[in-house]
Amino acid sequence: MPDRCAMLRRLMPLLLILPIAACSAWDGRMNSLGAGTARVADRDQSAESLYAQGMEALAAERYQRAVELFDLVEREHPYSAFATNAKLMSAYGEYMRNRYTEALGALDRFIQLHPAHRDIAYAYYLRALSYYEQINDIQRDQRTTEQAMAALQDVSNRFPNTPYARDARLKMDLARDHLAGREMTIGRFYQTRQLHTAAIGRFRRVVDEFQTTNHVPEALHRLTELYLTLGLVEEARRTASVLGHNYPGSPWYQDSYALLVDGAEGTEPNRPGFIRRVVGSIF
Repeated sequence: MPDRCAMLRRLMPLLLILPIAACSAWDGRMNSLGAGTARVADRDQSAESLYAQGMEALAAERYQRAVELFDLVEREHPYSAFATNAKLMSAYGEYMRNRYTEALGALDRFIQLHPAHRDIAYAYYLRALSYYEQINDIQRDQRTTEQAMAALQDVSNRFPNTPYARDARLKMDLARDHLAGREMTIGRFYQTRQLHTAAIGRFRRVVDEFQTTNHVPEALHRLTELYLTLGLVEEARRTASVLGHNYPGSPWYQDSYALLVDGAEGTEPNRPGFIRRVVGSIF
């Protein structure tokens, strides 16, 4: 959490993290009231005072309280100068509570209602992070990873010269590697079940769609194995040639070369060499 907080505060628009005038004006009287009484008294305060308390709650990492205060700004003072920023800061508070569904709902509304807001880039970025941090283990469905990729790409396309875009591009690379890992896991499963055509489809997708990931050398080797198993020797040679040209020092190329020298014998995925390489390649 501390690393995430530091990163977000570094990228957060300056206006949203600087104390505003109301911070010095608020005399702290709410601290002497009980929790229930305090929430009733909240409604009688100005938008400026509520917003200032919300920012103080964020700084103290009391995110639920911060969300309550920002939401109150919206409800009680919808036409104030603070209401718009309160929407965005409420979404930030929900994000920091790991309530991603609520954060995404608030951010989508903010983006729809305030497309020209000066902090719109931050809103898109926070939306992308809300998807990105839900990326599941590679053994599970990757719908969230695909949503994160789309949201990160949106940030990069819309705001290419911002710190948000630079961080988004880095996270896109990580998400892309994650998706490729998922394809490799499924491909290996099919290969161990001797579902050769299905396995080839998965490994080909890694080679064609995830060319910048570190899974490509293994995918090319698995394709070489499968083509030899199916008796497609020329296809196996072409695939191994691509592997050798692009990754000449890779141990996967060494394995493919050995297979082509020895022939298709021993290429079934339950042999020790297969197991050794798979164990070494899993995240």
